[in-house]
Amino acid sequence: MKTFITAVCAWLVMTAAIAQAPTKGKVRGLVIDPTQKPSEFVTILLVKAKDSTLVKGVITNDKGQYDFDNVAEGGYRVATSLVGFRKVYSEPFVIDAANPEVQVKTLTMMEEAKSLNEVKVVAKKPFIEQEIDRTVVNVENSIVASGSTALEVLEKAPGVTIDRQNDNIQLKGRAGVIVLIDGKQTYLSGQEVSNLLKNTPSDNIEKIEIITNPSSKYDAAGNVGIINIRMKKNKNFGTNGTAIAGVGYGRYEKANASLNLNHRVGKINAFGNYSYFHNRRFQENSLDRIIPFDGKITYFDQSSFRPNRFDGHTFRTGVDYFINKKSTIGVLATGFINDWRQDNGINNSIIRNELGQITLKPTTDVSVKNKWSNVTGNLNYKYDFDGKGRELTTDLDYSRFNGDSYNNLSTTYTNANDSIVQPTAKVRNDMPSTIEIWAFKSDYVHPSKIGKWETGVKTSFVNSDNNLTYEDYIDGRWVFNAKQSNQFKYTENINAAYVNFAGKLNSKTSIQAGLRLENTHSRGNSVTLNKIVDRNYTNLFPTMFISRQIDTNNVLNLSFSRRIDRPNYQNLNPFRFYLDPYTYQQGNPYLKPQFTNSFQLTHVYKGKFSTTLGYSRTTDVIVNEVPGQIAEENITYVTTDNLATQNNVNLTASFPVAVTKWWNMQNNIGVNYNQYDSPYLGAQYNVSFVSYNIYTSQNFVLPKGFSAEIAGWYNSKSVYGFYRAQPQGAFSLGVQKTLMNRKATLKLNVNDPFWLNKFEGRAVYQDINFRVRARWESRIARLTFTYRFGNQNVKAARQRSTSTEAERNRAGGGNN
Repeated sequence: MKTFITAVCAWLVMTAAIAQAPTKGKVRGLVIDPTQKPSEFVTILLVKAKDSTLVKGVITNDKGQYDFDNVAEGGYRVATSLVGFRKVYSEPFVIDAANPEVQVKTLTMMEEAKSLNEVKVVAKKPFIEQEIDRTVVNVENSIVASGSTALEVLEKAPGVTIDRQNDNIQLKGRAGVIVLIDGKQTYLSGQEVSNLLKNTPSDNIEKIEIITNPSSKYDAAGNVGIINIRMKKNKNFGTNGTAIAGVGYGRYEKANASLNLNHRVGKINAFGNYSYFHNRRFQENSLDRIIPFDGKITYFDQSSFRPNRFDGHTFRTGVDYFINKKSTIGVLATGFINDWRQDNGINNSIIRNELGQITLKPTTDVSVKNKWSNVTGNLNYKYDFDGKGRELTTDLDYSRFNGDSYNNLSTTYTNANDSIVQPTAKVRNDMPSTIEIWAFKSDYVHPSKIGKWETGVKTSFVNSDNNLTYEDYIDGRWVFNAKQSNQFKYTENINAAYVNFAGKLNSKTSIQAGLRLENTHSRGNSVTLNKIVDRNYTNLFPTMFISRQIDTNNVLNLSFSRRIDRPNYQNLNPFRFYLDPYTYQQGNPYLKPQFTNSFQLTHVYKGKFSTTLGYSRTTDVIVNEVPGQIAEENITYVTTDNLATQNNVNLTASFPVAVTKWWNMQNNIGVNYNQYDSPYLGAQYNVSFVSYNIYTSQNFVLPKGFSAEIAGWYNSKSVYGFYRAQPQGAFSLGVQKTLMNRKATLKLNVNDPFWLNKFEGRAVYQDINFRVRARWESRIARLTFTYRFGNQNVKAARQRSTSTEAERNRAGGGNN
């Protein structure tokens, strides 16, 4: 909190200083590009003529014009600044009583020379940048992010909270986030996306984009918005690459290594990446339950320790062939092989009666193995009609997931004196599963005098098969349990089309409007239970964006969107996954899709300071981990269900502060109001709650190639579904040293050094009353070495969004 107060004070001091600056003159000018057209959104710097000290900065409008007001007397020059172009200076001029207004001679932008052998780029992006339509987390150069996982990095992003008990990702207090990797959806459920990110090395990530209101070009899935994870890509001609190796230790060892290669020559660009990630870790849980039944109360206390090990391999490889100036064809293959296992998990339970007397002490030994693999192939084509933005792109995708989840439980029952009172119960289940996805999409972009038109179509087919086999150990042999076993098949076809327009009403007002139509036909078939749920529905999803440039420093953006979230494939499967004989998780084949209408108003000051006010209303809210119980058997379970409505109001603010030349800070604050209103279990569940989160990072540039970073976050009490969660928070610190003429870096960081991060929540509703606590291995020290080799001027492989954007995020990813 002291850091936050310091940041606010520094911001106010800077604002006051600007307000008190001399107000005597005005400077105006025009910037054009090499083709003599106006250059919009170019940064213009007003500097002192004698020493080039920065005085002010503005951005050119859509006509290439700029102006500075309230300029004190003195000698000045102006300079242009834009990525990919050389800095161009004006001739010196003077502001005084005789020359209160100066019209600067037109400046012509000049492209940066292609030969960069002698250029050393030392500028560093801030860890978090606030752009007009999205928040960007720059992972690539972060010290505290090095050697960690994608989930740990995402946890530091503004507005993002991770429910570590249930591994759910929430944005601005709401679940339903769609996660893309390089613009391609992962097809995993929310919990399984969390598991995938938990096992993705952060050293492979360039940046994370958080888009709260996507346009109609994107799939309508994701009521909260989109998190797009951009993986690192080389940017050089010739051959180059990056090698990374890291080690870490908390309670157990960690290791990671990756190799990224890129070769670009003539009409061919080939690229590839391979990563290996090893992580041993643990999680401790406790679950305290109060179960009323038949006029009596049972107290059920459970604690568990679950060490586990993960070994994962990921790959990405592809080739782009530039047929001619207009046509490009490419192939891309990505995939992973993950092996997660828990061999020595143990759940200890104590059951007491209303007098506090121990009636039973069950102890369950748990062994879990989860293997999950994926291969995705993409064939893509791009045709550029005229080199002026009119283009056609097509993508054909095939993706296949193969998984096998094995679970073995052995429960011993003892009394208060630790004497065995009933035979040991052994059960096991095995669930092989496959998911196949075919998808095709085509997009056409057509610029015109009044704006840019976009239109496209998409179709996808999904086929999922899960076959759960459940067995009991009886009289020395394993016996098939037909009641608990279940085969579940799911098919889905989605057809979509959209149109989108972006243009300007005038020099200061821009608009974007779109409409997307999606038809969904799904069929869930519980073969064993002979239950079929068949749905066919068509929906329209409009989007609207308005941006107003109030002046050179202030921009207002207003947006509206309607979105849908369909149930993921595993949540539709009605099978039960047991943690012990008294606790299990169960799917729900009757889940309905949820729909969300969202409004958002954003104010951006000087391209850096932003404030956003948002409101959304969701109907048929899909809520994970909905609690239930069978009181007469002391059983507690969780499932996924629909609640009637959820209202959310959120306010976020982002303000970077340059304290000194060597000290920069980034601060983000978010406040959320959540309200649920729904009938459930024979009563009306109506709850509302206000929560907030704070993130701050301090970046220091030190002598002799050293730099340092300290980052911290805090989430207040919050509510999600039926759970009220206690505050969470942690901080991390790191130091970095550049080596080998800036070709290598060595990073040392420590995450959560005082082991502050933990989860604690409670659910109280009707006869349900339990408290959950969880801790995990968050205190970790990591050392990472990165070496860049080869030609460092190669152009990157094309960023593209394949046709399998909305389905992969809903596939099963294992129970990590």
